[in-house]
Amino acid sequence: MGRSRDHSARSEHHHAAYGRETYGDPYNDPYAGDQLAGRRYDDDGPYGGPPLRPRRRRRRWPRVLGVLSVVLIMILVGGYLYLDSRLKRESVLVDYPGRVADTPGTNWLIVGSDSREGLSKADQRRLKTGFSGGRRTDSMMLLHYGSGGTSLISLPRDSYVPIPGRGSNKLNAAFAFGGPKLLVQTVEKATGIRIDHYAEIGFNGFVGVVDAVGGVDICVKDDIEDPKAGLDLKAGCQTLDGGQALGYVRTRAYARADLERVEKQREFFGALMKKSTSWGTILNPFRSVPLATNATSNFLVDDGDHLHHLVRMMWAMKGVSGKDGVTTTVPIGGGGSSAAAGSYITWDKAKASRLFEALQQDQEIPKDVITKA
Repeated sequence: MGRSRDHSARSEHHHAAYGRETYGDPYNDPYAGDQLAGRRYDDDGPYGGPPLRPRRRRRRWPRVLGVLSVVLIMILVGGYLYLDSRLKRESVLVDYPGRVADTPGTNWLIVGSDSREGLSKADQRRLKTGFSGGRRTDSMMLLHYGSGGTSLISLPRDSYVPIPGRGSNKLNAAFAFGGPKLLVQTVEKATGIRIDHYAEIGFNGFVGVVDAVGGVDICVKDDIEDPKAGLDLKAGCQTLDGGQALGYVRTRAYARADLERVEKQREFFGALMKKSTSWGTILNPFRSVPLATNATSNFLVDDGDHLHHLVRMMWAMKGVSGKDGVTTTVPIGGGGSSAAAGSYITWDKAKASRLFEALQQDQEIPKDVITKA
């Protein structure tokens, strides 16, 4: 019986020589499908053909994360530049004939002044600061850090030292004669150490920083009562607010007067920096933000100093307070008086020289020259 044309065509089309099943691709095309759409077919598609496979959605989280990262970086950079711009600056570390050559390690001169700037008359009465204008040095400390360790050395303001162009006088007289510039020159000449950074804070800034961190914990050995400093503290561990803290670092109501006061100043500044750099302060915006704004608007630094230098200084002081460094006073040799300077104290030349030589070479300070006051 003859085969129909249709049957013959189908038989030829699906001939076994092509090696395909009856439902397969007759041309063995690996790219079979909709050549225009570029998609592979499944069964039972619309419009008489197989359905298109849905496109896999791209995840958006990498893009969102990237955008958030950029925004965060912009906020951090913008915040840093804003805070850095708030620092008060003055040309302090200037070159002069015969200046000490650069010494290894990093050296800060940290000064607490009695400036009343920013304090109202009511504040001055409340804090017992008096009403004097201008600013004078109330405390001076030399901070050194490097391969030889970290050290914080008090420079008593009544120290009798040569002041360039002014003869010999008390150390704080250098500030009164020529401000921070002359004070730095005097310290460099007296110690043989080159000062790399300068930081100064007045009464108002000090009170603001202490209050911003929620006060500072201090253990007081004996009762302290000093009406001149507005201070009345009982013995024991307690948290000092800004006003109490100011009185604590200013009072001279001790048996050894200024020599014991500088010891208390080092103790308190170390505790303040430790709390300022603690995670409890950094991660708490109600403390970190007021701290940042108070500190940057009240610290005076050299023209070449920036916010990251100040932060590094705070971390170094934190290390000293954590017993990882040395805190001491320049070894004292004796005292005296003169018509120009009044009563003053002198340094022990031999021990002071050994202390400063160690810092000049960025070496560990000999233990026998370390004193508490």
